Amino acid sequence: MHIDFTPPKDPAWLYMGKVMHARFKPKEHRFNYSVFNLAIDLDQLETAKKLSPFFSISRFNLLSFYEKDHCSQEDKTARDQVDRLLLEAGVEQCASRVILLCYPRVLGFVFNPISVYFCYDFHNALIALVYEVRNTFRQRHIYVVPTEAGQISEAGIRQERNKLFYVSPFMDMGLRYFFRIKPPQDEVAIRILEKDTDGPILAATFHGLKQDMTTTNIIKLCIAIPFMTLKVVFGINYEALKLWLKGVRLKKRPAPPPLASYTDTKAQTPL
Repeated sequence: MHIDFTPPKDPAWLYMGKVMHARFKPKEHRFNYSVFNLAIDLDQLETAKKLSPFFSISRFNLLSFYEKDHCSQEDKTARDQVDRLLLEAGVEQCASRVILLCYPRVLGFVFNPISVYFCYDFHNALIALVYEVRNTFRQRHIYVVPTEAGQISEAGIRQERNKLFYVSPFMDMGLRYFFRIKPPQDEVAIRILEKDTDGPILAATFHGLKQDMTTTNIIKLCIAIPFMTLKVVFGINYEALKLWLKGVRLKKRPAPPPLASYTDTKAQTPL
Protein backbone atom coordinates (compact mmCIF):
# COMPACT_ATOMS: atom_id res chain seq x y z
CA MET A 1 0.00 0.00 0.00
CA HIS A 2 1.41 3.36 -1.05
CA ILE A 3 1.30 6.04 1.63
CA ASP A 4 1.67 9.59 0.40
CA PHE A 5 3.99 11.65 2.60
CA THR A 6 4.84 14.15 -0.14
CA PRO A 7 5.97 17.39 1.54
CA PRO A 8 4.88 20.85 0.37
CA LYS A 9 6.72 22.17 -2.68
CA ASP A 10 7.55 25.45 -0.93
CA PRO A 11 11.23 26.23 -0.28
CA ALA A 12 10.38 27.04 3.35
CA TRP A 13 7.36 27.30 5.62
CA LEU A 14 6.43 27.46 9.32
CA TYR A 15 4.57 25.27 11.81
CA MET A 16 2.77 26.89 14.74
CA GLY A 17 2.05 24.52 17.60
CA LYS A 18 2.89 23.34 21.10
CA VAL A 19 5.73 21.45 22.72
CA MET A 20 4.73 19.15 25.58
CA HIS A 21 6.92 17.21 28.02
CA ALA A 22 5.51 14.75 30.52
CA ARG A 23 7.81 13.00 33.00
CA PHE A 24 6.38 9.94 34.75
CA LYS A 25 9.07 8.98 37.28
CA PRO A 26 10.69 9.26 39.76
CA LYS A 27 8.60 12.43 40.08
CA GLU A 28 5.75 13.45 37.82
CA HIS A 29 6.33 16.67 35.95
CA ARG A 30 4.55 18.16 32.96
CA PHE A 31 4.68 21.36 30.91
CA ASN A 32 3.76 22.73 27.51
CA TYR A 33 4.78 25.83 25.58
CA SER A 34 3.65 27.48 22.37
CA VAL A 35 6.41 27.48 19.75
CA PHE A 36 6.86 27.63 16.00
CA ASN A 37 9.19 25.60 13.83
CA LEU A 38 10.80 26.25 10.49
CA ALA A 39 10.70 23.66 7.70
CA ILE A 40 13.24 24.38 4.97
CA ASP A 41 14.31 22.62 1.79
CA LEU A 42 18.10 22.40 1.90
CA ASP A 43 18.29 22.59 -1.91
CA GLN A 44 16.20 25.77 -2.15
CA LEU A 45 17.90 28.14 0.26
CA GLU A 46 18.39 30.86 -2.35
CA THR A 47 14.69 30.77 -3.18
CA ALA A 48 13.67 30.60 0.47
CA LYS A 49 15.38 33.87 1.36
CA LYS A 50 13.17 35.68 -1.16
CA LEU A 51 9.93 34.69 0.58
CA SER A 52 9.93 37.67 2.96
CA PRO A 53 12.15 40.65 3.79
CA PHE A 54 11.92 39.45 7.41
CA PHE A 55 13.53 36.06 6.68
CA SER A 56 17.18 35.58 5.71
CA ILE A 57 19.69 32.84 5.04
CA SER A 58 22.94 33.16 7.02
CA ARG A 59 22.23 36.81 7.74
CA PHE A 60 20.74 38.61 10.75
CA ASN A 61 17.00 39.23 10.54
CA LEU A 62 13.81 38.83 12.50
CA LEU A 63 13.88 35.18 11.44
CA SER A 64 16.89 33.54 9.85
CA PHE A 65 18.45 30.17 9.06
CA TYR A 66 22.20 29.63 9.32
CA GLU A 67 23.66 26.47 7.83
CA LYS A 68 26.56 26.67 10.28
CA ASP A 69 24.08 25.97 13.09
CA HIS A 70 23.65 22.47 11.64
CA CYS A 71 26.95 21.78 9.83
CA SER A 72 30.08 19.96 10.83
CA GLN A 73 33.30 21.73 9.94
CA GLU A 74 34.14 19.03 7.40
CA ASP A 75 31.00 19.80 5.38
CA LYS A 76 30.49 22.93 3.29
CA THR A 77 26.68 22.83 3.52
CA ALA A 78 23.97 21.17 5.57
CA ARG A 79 22.98 19.20 2.47
CA ASP A 80 26.56 17.96 2.07
CA GLN A 81 26.44 16.78 5.66
CA VAL A 82 23.22 14.83 5.13
CA ASP A 83 24.56 13.21 1.95
CA ARG A 84 27.70 12.13 3.79
CA LEU A 85 25.78 10.77 6.77
CA LEU A 86 23.45 8.72 4.57
CA LEU A 87 26.40 7.30 2.65
CA GLU A 88 28.18 6.37 5.87
CA ALA A 89 24.96 4.75 7.11
CA GLY A 90 24.90 2.50 4.05
CA VAL A 91 21.92 4.15 2.35
CA GLU A 92 22.60 3.36 -1.30
CA GLN A 93 19.97 5.68 -2.72
CA CYS A 94 20.83 9.38 -2.84
CA ALA A 95 18.23 11.67 -1.31
CA SER A 96 16.39 13.67 -3.95
CA ARG A 97 15.07 16.16 -1.41
CA VAL A 98 15.91 16.95 2.22
CA ILE A 99 13.56 18.95 4.44
CA LEU A 100 14.95 20.15 7.77
CA LEU A 101 12.55 20.82 10.65
CA CYS A 102 14.10 23.04 13.31
CA TYR A 103 13.76 26.29 15.20
CA PRO A 104 14.81 29.35 13.21
CA ARG A 105 17.05 32.01 14.65
CA VAL A 106 14.91 34.78 16.15
CA LEU A 107 16.78 38.08 16.16
CA GLY A 108 19.99 36.12 15.73
CA PHE A 109 19.53 33.61 18.57
CA VAL A 110 18.62 29.93 18.47
CA PHE A 111 18.93 26.72 20.46
CA ASN A 112 17.64 23.50 18.90
CA PRO A 113 17.15 20.61 21.37
CA ILE A 114 16.24 18.46 18.36
CA SER A 115 16.23 19.01 14.60
CA VAL A 116 14.88 16.42 12.19
CA TYR A 117 15.97 15.92 8.58
CA PHE A 118 13.42 14.20 6.33
CA CYS A 119 15.18 12.54 3.39
CA TYR A 120 13.07 11.67 0.33
CA ASP A 121 13.74 9.73 -2.86
CA PHE A 122 12.64 10.79 -6.37
CA HIS A 123 9.13 9.43 -5.67
CA ASN A 124 8.80 11.41 -2.40
CA ALA A 125 9.14 8.24 -0.33
CA LEU A 126 11.10 8.67 2.88
CA ILE A 127 14.39 6.79 2.77
CA ALA A 128 15.78 8.01 6.11
CA LEU A 129 15.28 10.34 9.03
CA VAL A 130 18.21 12.06 10.69
CA TYR A 131 17.75 13.19 14.29
CA GLU A 132 20.17 15.92 15.39
CA VAL A 133 20.13 16.31 19.18
CA ARG A 134 21.79 19.02 21.27
CA ASN A 135 22.29 19.52 24.98
CA THR A 136 22.92 22.70 26.93
CA PHE A 137 26.63 21.83 27.23
CA ARG A 138 27.26 22.82 23.58
CA GLN A 139 27.42 19.20 22.46
CA ARG A 140 25.43 17.43 19.77
CA HIS A 141 24.83 13.94 18.45
CA ILE A 142 23.23 12.76 15.21
CA TYR A 143 21.17 9.57 14.95
CA VAL A 144 21.01 8.46 11.30
CA VAL A 145 18.02 6.13 10.92
CA PRO A 146 17.19 4.67 7.48
CA THR A 147 13.55 3.69 7.06
CA GLU A 148 12.82 -0.02 7.04
CA ALA A 149 9.90 -2.27 6.14
CA GLY A 150 7.20 -2.11 8.77
CA GLN A 151 8.13 1.34 10.09
CA ILE A 152 5.79 3.30 7.81
CA SER A 153 2.01 3.37 8.13
CA GLU A 154 -0.79 5.87 7.63
CA ALA A 155 -0.13 7.03 11.20
CA GLY A 156 3.42 8.04 10.26
CA ILE A 157 6.91 6.71 10.92
CA ARG A 158 7.82 4.53 13.90
CA GLN A 159 11.53 4.16 14.69
CA GLU A 160 13.67 3.26 17.70
CA ARG A 161 17.20 3.89 18.92
CA ASN A 162 19.14 3.41 22.12
CA LYS A 163 20.05 6.63 23.87
CA LEU A 164 23.75 7.31 23.29
CA PHE A 165 23.97 11.00 24.14
CA TYR A 166 23.62 12.88 27.42
CA VAL A 167 20.78 15.37 27.10
CA SER A 168 18.90 16.12 30.31
CA PRO A 169 21.07 16.17 33.45
CA PHE A 170 18.17 14.45 35.24
CA MET A 171 18.01 11.40 32.93
CA ASP A 172 20.09 8.22 32.95
CA MET A 173 21.91 6.98 29.86
CA GLY A 174 20.67 3.36 29.66
CA LEU A 175 17.39 4.29 27.98
CA ARG A 176 15.68 3.73 24.65
CA TYR A 177 13.98 6.24 22.35
CA PHE A 178 10.74 5.43 20.54
CA PHE A 179 10.16 7.95 17.75
CA ARG A 180 6.67 8.46 16.33
CA ILE A 181 6.77 10.94 13.45
CA LYS A 182 4.09 12.43 11.22
CA PRO A 183 6.14 13.89 8.33
CA PRO A 184 5.69 17.53 7.31
CA GLN A 185 2.62 18.22 5.22
CA ASP A 186 -0.32 20.43 6.30
CA GLU A 187 0.65 19.41 9.81
CA VAL A 188 3.66 17.82 11.45
CA ALA A 189 3.96 15.80 14.65
CA ILE A 190 6.94 14.49 16.58
CA ARG A 191 6.60 12.21 19.61
CA ILE A 192 9.55 10.78 21.49
CA LEU A 193 8.90 8.27 24.23
CA GLU A 194 11.88 7.50 26.46
CA LYS A 195 11.81 4.17 28.30
CA ASP A 196 13.88 2.13 30.69
CA THR A 197 13.46 -1.59 31.43
CA ASP A 198 10.45 -0.82 33.63
CA GLY A 199 8.55 1.32 31.14
CA PRO A 200 8.07 4.95 30.08
CA ILE A 201 9.99 7.73 31.80
CA LEU A 202 9.39 10.73 29.57
CA ALA A 203 7.17 11.70 26.63
CA ALA A 204 8.05 14.73 24.51
CA THR A 205 5.84 15.92 21.67
CA PHE A 206 5.44 18.68 19.13
CA HIS A 207 2.39 19.13 16.93
CA GLY A 208 2.14 22.03 14.52
CA LEU A 209 -0.04 23.33 11.69
CA LYS A 210 1.49 24.69 8.50
CA GLN A 211 1.69 28.41 7.82
CA ASP A 212 3.20 29.96 4.73
CA MET A 213 6.43 31.88 5.09
CA THR A 214 4.92 35.31 4.52
CA THR A 215 5.73 38.63 6.12
CA THR A 216 2.28 38.72 7.75
CA ASN A 217 2.67 35.26 9.30
CA ILE A 218 6.22 35.95 10.48
CA ILE A 219 5.16 39.14 12.24
CA LYS A 220 2.07 37.50 13.76
CA LEU A 221 4.09 34.59 15.15
CA CYS A 222 6.81 36.83 16.55
CA ILE A 223 4.19 39.00 18.25
CA ALA A 224 2.33 35.95 19.62
CA ILE A 225 5.58 34.36 20.89
CA PRO A 226 8.16 37.16 21.26
CA PHE A 227 11.81 36.08 21.63
CA MET A 228 10.69 32.49 21.15
CA THR A 229 14.11 30.83 20.98
CA LEU A 230 15.36 32.71 24.02
CA LYS A 231 12.28 31.49 25.88
CA VAL A 232 13.16 27.91 24.87
CA VAL A 233 16.46 28.18 26.76
CA PHE A 234 14.81 29.95 29.69
CA GLY A 235 12.11 27.27 29.79
CA ILE A 236 14.68 24.45 29.84
CA ASN A 237 16.44 25.96 32.84
CA TYR A 238 13.21 26.93 34.61
CA GLU A 239 11.75 23.42 34.31
CA ALA A 240 15.10 21.95 35.41
CA LEU A 241 14.97 24.07 38.55
CA LYS A 242 11.45 22.84 39.31
CA LEU A 243 12.58 19.22 38.89
CA TRP A 244 15.49 19.82 41.23
CA LEU A 245 13.15 21.37 43.81
CA LYS A 246 10.97 18.25 43.54
CA GLY A 247 13.97 16.20 44.64
CA VAL A 248 15.16 14.82 41.29
CA ARG A 249 18.94 14.82 41.37
CA LEU A 250 21.54 15.33 38.67
CA LYS A 251 23.13 12.44 36.79
CA LYS A 252 26.83 12.37 36.01
CA ARG A 253 27.66 13.51 32.48
CA PRO A 254 29.74 10.93 30.58
CA ALA A 255 32.17 11.65 27.76
CA PRO A 256 30.26 12.38 24.55
CA PRO A 257 29.95 9.68 21.89
CA PRO A 258 31.19 10.14 18.31
CA LEU A 259 29.29 12.83 16.42
CA ALA A 260 27.04 10.40 14.57
CA SER A 261 25.65 6.90 15.09
CA TYR A 262 24.44 4.75 12.20
CA THR A 263 23.32 1.45 13.71
CA ASP A 264 21.12 0.42 16.59
CA THR A 265 22.72 -1.14 19.65
CA LYS A 266 19.62 -2.91 20.92
CA ALA A 267 21.35 -6.28 20.78
CA GLN A 268 24.08 -5.07 23.14
CA THR A 269 21.78 -3.24 25.59
CA PRO A 270 18.28 -4.66 25.31
CA LEU A 271 15.42 -2.67 26.79
